[in-house]
Amino acid sequence: MVLGKLFRIYHKTDKNNVYSVLLENKNDRSETLLFESGAIGILAAHENEAVKPLYHILVDVYGCLGVLNLSVGDQNYLYLVCVSSCVSIGKIQNAEIFCITETTFIPLHAQQADLDRIQDIRKILNAQTFYFSWSSPNQQQQKLSNKFDLTICCQRSERMNETDNRFFWNRMFYPYLKSFNVNTDKWLLKAMCGSVGINTVYVGHQQAKACLISRLSCERAGTRFNVRGTNDYGHVANFVETEQVIFLDNNHVASYLLVRGSIPLFWEQTGVQVGTHKLRVSRGNEISHPAFERHLAMVQYLYGKQVIINLVGNKEGEFTIGSMYKAHHKSSRFRDDIPYIAFDYHHYCSRGREENLVLMLKDRIKKYFDEFGFYYSLGSDGEKMYQSGAFRINCIDCLDRTNRVQTFLGLEMLKQQLKVLQLDEKSTIVSRFFEVYKNMWQANGDQISRIYAGTGALEGKSKIRDGTLSVARTIQNNLLDTSKQEAFDMLLTGKSSSADFMEKFRSLLPNHYLHLPSRILMSICDRHFEFTTVSEIRVAVGTWNVNGGKHFNSIIYKKSDPLSDWLLDYNRKSQRVNQVNILDLSLDDSLSSLKTDSPDLFAIGFEEIVDLSAQNIVATSTTNQKEWLTELEKTLSRNETYVLVTCVQLVGVCLFLFVKPKYARFIHDVSTDSVKTGLGGAAGNKGGVGIRLRLYNSSLCFICSHFAAGQSQVNERNSDFKEISRKMFNSIGKNLYSHDFIFWCGDFNYRIDMPIDDCKQMIMEQKWDLLLEKDQLTCQQKDGNVFRNYLEGRINFAPTYKYDVNSDDYDTSEKSRIPAWTDRVLFRKLQPTRLDEKEANKLDYGEIVFYGRAELKTSDHRPVIGEYKIEILHVDPTRLSDVFCDVIAKTGPTDATVIIKEIDVTDPSKSFETMYIEELVKKINEQIGPIILAGFGDDHMRVTFKDGGKAMQLVQMGTFNVLDRKFQASYKTPNWIELTEEQINYGVCNTIPLTENSVKCDIDEMYDYDVPKVISPDSPDVEPIIEPIINTSTTNYHSHPLRPPPPKQSSLEGKEEKKLAPVRPAPPPPKKSSNKDKQSIDDILTTCNNDHKSTNEKPPSVQRASSASIVSQLQQPLSRPPPVVPPTRPPPPPLSSLIQNNVNHNDYDENDVENDDDNDYGLNYNETAMPNIPAPICPPPSTNPPPPPPPSIPAPIAPPIPSRRPPPPTIPPRGN
Repeated sequence: MVLGKLFRIYHKTDKNNVYSVLLENKNDRSETLLFESGAIGILAAHENEAVKPLYHILVDVYGCLGVLNLSVGDQNYLYLVCVSSCVSIGKIQNAEIFCITETTFIPLHAQQADLDRIQDIRKILNAQTFYFSWSSPNQQQQKLSNKFDLTICCQRSERMNETDNRFFWNRMFYPYLKSFNVNTDKWLLKAMCGSVGINTVYVGHQQAKACLISRLSCERAGTRFNVRGTNDYGHVANFVETEQVIFLDNNHVASYLLVRGSIPLFWEQTGVQVGTHKLRVSRGNEISHPAFERHLAMVQYLYGKQVIINLVGNKEGEFTIGSMYKAHHKSSRFRDDIPYIAFDYHHYCSRGREENLVLMLKDRIKKYFDEFGFYYSLGSDGEKMYQSGAFRINCIDCLDRTNRVQTFLGLEMLKQQLKVLQLDEKSTIVSRFFEVYKNMWQANGDQISRIYAGTGALEGKSKIRDGTLSVARTIQNNLLDTSKQEAFDMLLTGKSSSADFMEKFRSLLPNHYLHLPSRILMSICDRHFEFTTVSEIRVAVGTWNVNGGKHFNSIIYKKSDPLSDWLLDYNRKSQRVNQVNILDLSLDDSLSSLKTDSPDLFAIGFEEIVDLSAQNIVATSTTNQKEWLTELEKTLSRNETYVLVTCVQLVGVCLFLFVKPKYARFIHDVSTDSVKTGLGGAAGNKGGVGIRLRLYNSSLCFICSHFAAGQSQVNERNSDFKEISRKMFNSIGKNLYSHDFIFWCGDFNYRIDMPIDDCKQMIMEQKWDLLLEKDQLTCQQKDGNVFRNYLEGRINFAPTYKYDVNSDDYDTSEKSRIPAWTDRVLFRKLQPTRLDEKEANKLDYGEIVFYGRAELKTSDHRPVIGEYKIEILHVDPTRLSDVFCDVIAKTGPTDATVIIKEIDVTDPSKSFETMYIEELVKKINEQIGPIILAGFGDDHMRVTFKDGGKAMQLVQMGTFNVLDRKFQASYKTPNWIELTEEQINYGVCNTIPLTENSVKCDIDEMYDYDVPKVISPDSPDVEPIIEPIINTSTTNYHSHPLRPPPPKQSSLEGKEEKKLAPVRPAPPPPKKSSNKDKQSIDDILTTCNNDHKSTNEKPPSVQRASSASIVSQLQQPLSRPPPVVPPTRPPPPPLSSLIQNNVNHNDYDENDVENDDDNDYGLNYNETAMPNIPAPICPPPSTNPPPPPPPSIPAPIAPPIPSRRPPPPTIPPRGN
């Protein structure tokens, strides 16, 4: 039977403005679907004939894809999605494959104009990249098409009977009909996104179907610049399973699988780019590693043995991401099981030199090529062979280069496929197959490129054509992809990612729950106290305006002002107020007095990290950010290891987030954003940056901002706060106030409205309460203008602004600015974590452990830090499942439909006479609620309500009287809990492994990410390669490298020191908070920042130290051993440096590397029996390097390092 427009759709609007739609199958009129008032009724043939005259024909369609249940805000919109136009691609076995060319979205709620986002979804479905299979209906099984499933490869089809959810793109169109117990196999089609090519090749008396099928995964779908790398679950962007398969008429089949997918790290590519690859790694290496491991475990389980072929090159950001890819692989537990092959395609095969694939790649993969084999079956009872592994191939986009290498592998395997099918006897037949598959592989690359990048593939043969496509891609990626990405999200989830309630759902519920109706999800989340537990963590948040970072080097090496005083030793110093002679204590008491719990998270914000010059505002320098990152890692990891989560910079505002490694695998949904407020939002000299994440099941947000300056610019500062609050994370569809906790730090620039002399006098007398009465931020917060419901620790320290640099004197310049607390840290809690909080309607914010400043004098500001104890949520999966079942049971049947029958009936035909129907409806409306849909069978009446709870009430009434007769109600769908579980299964990966002996590896159960230290790469006995990531497959863990000790003071430093003005004696330190001074939030709320306890002590004095200049550092080349020299290029930076480079758009020019023969970027990596170009032998570094010479003796100059790169320019000395 030929596929025609088998479905007809009718519609009508009644006098009450109720809109309804009928869906009828022309070939099977035994049942018809009625859509009305948000419900579905299944009409029998006689019911359909009775109501059809009231309807008008709307459209005839080829098939139905399902119902899109779209949640936008508090509203739900239902659309019946139908295929109104399609073209045949070809026939495979007993099925015909069609490509969708046009779809129709029929609103089920009312006749009204489509939403704009519906148009975007329609564009995706109409892009001629979606396919479905169809065969003649089987009247006995009442299924449209179940003989050939496009989502399942041939080898899996022997053992897998259900559709593969990874490639089942309209799977979220099914649950709505399932909830009304509709037979979806009879009514709906299953669509796959990707590419399908079918060609008929005549082989003697037989017909061979040469097919190339590429299946795009919907687990991380999206557009090129919006979806890159991996997500937290190990799903990567642009993951495509490609099957090269030949079918013969005698049921002989030969199939070969290849996979492609984005590099499984967290990285991004943004901005207006034409033909370039400026990449940004968005998370630290240790935070990325759990997702990397999950991905490798997944592909190994699903596809058997794996070989990674990485095609990225050495130009621009590709070098960075390729080096990190290899470093992660080397530190992976799969490094011995999954070989890694680096092959710079652009270097070896540019401009059509694809013969180098045979010369340089074939020998390296031949062993695995022969070992993996392919699948073939010579009939149901004939010989069979199974493919045991697959090549995982990637470039940056997994488009052009990847497709050409897959073409090469596919054509190589085609020879063996033809041989086993006995089709290789005639050269004409062989050449015909090769020509067909060459064309199909090229079309396959174009098709996948259109889905991901919006244009066809770059062929690498015509500069003009490729240049035109690059420009087209740029326009597509920068102007059109944002709305397209939102459409992808709604197509696959049915919900807008920007909905406020979605943040709560994502935090508390698994992903496969999210497509359930919002009312069910809300009911579950409202009971989250029943399935969550709380745990306590410590969060430290610091802020410092570093005045342009001009004194950065003196900050690093100034022994009297170490960063540890600010970031690590603040609490220890505060305990010196209550000093006790340790000899008077017992051993246990003395040890316990020294114990301090370190923070679990560190959020460190900087302002003016660069000069706020016009040049930096237009093109921000990230040099200072990289150096600060190195120093922060060194400082924080003094006692125990901290790893970088991510960092973000907006001109001078920069925020770093660090965490203990044990939390790495529990961190999800990390995002960054920035908001400009300078020059009316056009410039970034003022503004804010933010980092958000989910730790376990609580969402945390950190913001660092720099508000408008000036004594009287209060309104401008208030406006900056409101602008940042409104826009932060809007670009990724998030809301700032949907998080559980918000920590906000920065240079807020709020001043003290008081004459300068009076202010300084009160500072000397430490009358903090009087000063706070004139503090602008305190006053504005009381008036409700800014930071409403935010809390701040008690201020018992001197104002942090403005000082003379390297002095304890407040501003002595001509401007003579009034001292002020410009640098602040506030936080807010938005959701209760315990039931007693909700019942008391009062949030427990936790505890402020410390809030104070540090005496670092290299800027005109003093740094501030706050430490907080907060409670975060943990979901117990078992208890969540119990709550889910209870909610579903109490929600009632998903179809909200009951069957009403008369009891002790004598004549069924008289049970539902008009008078009884009227009384029955009246009674139900009065006692239960309005009926939205009613229908009649031979001996019963069907009644549908708005929700299942009303149906439960009617059934629980038992028997009830209507006039002189008794009636009883029962559920139409008593197994609604099982149906809901079926709906959930649409979001679960149901793929069976390619081979039967695959064992699933649960990474989260096998690894412990709490690692202490890492051997320094500067150590003489350690190879100077990229620092290994946490190797979670062993127990010998190491922490971050520590930098070498600062160089000794040179004679130049001494001369510079003499030029500095003498330091005035510092005032005495203020009283620090001890353990008994730790205040609760209730205390703060009671005092409202007005009751600040004063002390008689003055600010602490810190001895000043000299600054180390850049020149003095360069004069100490032997403070560490010389690095090992790679044979062809300089070694990549250590891991900590690599993270800095990757996080900050560090691009490599193609001239940086002149020889790409080894393709390993200087990493000492064992190629696992892969042939490699021999490297020249270089002498190893000295194991006992000579100590650095004393300052008075000129340091000996290290011998020059052999290199093919030109020497760097000499940095001239400069003064302070």
